[in-house]
Amino acid sequence: MKQTLFEKIWERHIVDTLPDGTTQLYIDRLYCHEVTSPQAFAGLRERGLTPFRPKQITCLPDHNVPTLNQDKPIEDPVSRKQVDTLEKNAADFGLAYYGLQHPKNGIVHVVGPENGLTLPGMTIVCGDSHTSTHGALGAIAFGIGTSEVEMTLATQCIMQRKPRTMRITLDGQLRAGVTAKDVALYIISRMTTSGATGYFVEYAGEAIRRTTMEERLTICNLSIEMGARGGMIAPDQVTFDYLKGREFAPQGTGWEKALAAWQNLYSDDDATFDKEVRFRAEDIEPMVTYGTNPGMGIGIREQIPSLDNIDEAGRISFLKALDYMGFHPGDPMLGKPVDYVFLGSCTNGRIEDFRAFASAVKGYRKAPGLTAWLVPGSRQVEQQIRAEGIDAILTEAGFELRQPGCSACLAMNDDKVPAGKYAVSTSNRNFEGRQGPGARTILAGPLVAAAAAVTGKITDPRTL
Repeated sequence: MKQTLFEKIWERHIVDTLPDGTTQLYIDRLYCHEVTSPQAFAGLRERGLTPFRPKQITCLPDHNVPTLNQDKPIEDPVSRKQVDTLEKNAADFGLAYYGLQHPKNGIVHVVGPENGLTLPGMTIVCGDSHTSTHGALGAIAFGIGTSEVEMTLATQCIMQRKPRTMRITLDGQLRAGVTAKDVALYIISRMTTSGATGYFVEYAGEAIRRTTMEERLTICNLSIEMGARGGMIAPDQVTFDYLKGREFAPQGTGWEKALAAWQNLYSDDDATFDKEVRFRAEDIEPMVTYGTNPGMGIGIREQIPSLDNIDEAGRISFLKALDYMGFHPGDPMLGKPVDYVFLGSCTNGRIEDFRAFASAVKGYRKAPGLTAWLVPGSRQVEQQIRAEGIDAILTEAGFELRQPGCSACLAMNDDKVPAGKYAVSTSNRNFEGRQGPGARTILAGPLVAAAAAVTGKITDPRTL
């Protein structure tokens, strides 16, 4: 029977199916960070249990960590306690732990792929919604709650209902100056934040096949923002070239055996998806958001929709979002002033994002009065930035490189945008208060962020 990529991986991981249709699904890799794991480990202790497959569990702090002075104790007592608790839990249960000074530390969704811990055909979970990132390597990856983290720790299995499948095909080729972040924001703006609810999405088409591995990670990362359970891309030569030689990827004859299996991970020609959606790559331009959810996005040269273009049922929430942002229907986004720029997060904190940002700001200077937080997604990314001389370009342009962490993606660490200030952010969410109480977030890709950083306002990067 013809199968989708999702169905092939899902069925190989079924342990049992309950009478009500719920699946007991085997999990290949569990990632744990400091925010959603403490109660899970406490539950193990209360029941006298230990992790069932400790070698398949990786722990690292990322949400609460400061991005300056990581060699010193964390000043915030809540953050310090969460990070210390994760370290103790990992030590007590014999789990791999990449702490702040570890060369493999960073954001979990950056560290996993770059070290070969995430591999094609895997099932992967983490107590974080953006676990969908890992699907870019041809894996089933999704976020889970704390009770499910405990379940996975104890049994290496999880109880799940099989989601429906959707294929989003992106035909054609992207235009110059359009990034993977623009692709994702464009798709979400068309699908809305609930358009993929209940589905696991596979991205396909010529434009997707032409993307790099890091671009694919960005696209899959944002799948959750349109309501999807996860996103994935069939592994191909791009995937295999990216993984070969990485520390935890198969080596020697093991590589050849794994490669032979991975090459069969694709949706069969006549496989049936529950829903098919198509877009044209040529229709996408650099994107920005204007509201308080990732679906409120437009092309950078477009105007905020007028009230006449908003469904009557959605007008109250539309106006509430604009009021929070200080914008009005019909406003152009070009030229809007910017106070902060954030480059980083599990969405855009990889080396290619820093290369793009540096290429755009080279020869310019940071806008006067603007605050920029440039935060690598991992220690490895930080090392690459320095090895390639990107840090020198940034310094010459007036920017400062910070240390790895989730940073200003969410207000759980020191990097908080003040109330009323505007931040162009390469992260994944622009909810009210997401980057700090009263902060106003405009989501964008690294090139739009770079253009804003040197002009102090929303600027089309293609004009630099």
